Amino acid sequence: MITLYGIKNCDTVKKARKWLENNGIQYQFHDFREDGMETVPLESWLEQFGWQEVLNRRSTSWRALSDEQKQGMDDKAALALALTTPTLIKRPVTVSVGTTLFGFKEAAFSQLI
Repeated sequence: MITLYGIKNCDTVKKARKWLENNGIQYQFHDFREDGMETVPLESWLEQFGWQEVLNRRSTSWRALSDEQKQGMDDKAALALALTTPTLIKRPVTVSVGTTLFGFKEAAFSQLI
């Protein structure tokens, strides 16, 4: 089973959901805002991939951080910030057996199947 994490009004999440639906692939959607962050494996993602891969450094949320916050970023700081501001997380996050993808690229999704 595939779990897609994100925010339902995010354009990239919409593209990923549409791609999955058009290809007849069942998935569970977890909205960071509506479903909360309690069950999101954020700490595991940070341990496995590092904050540079998990956080979206082109997002409005990232740009809203102070220069001090950005320069002092590490996995621990990223965890604390992403739990309170989930829009910092690169979206969507797609988790399937043994595979985690950040963002949406059709070629990567095709290989996931």
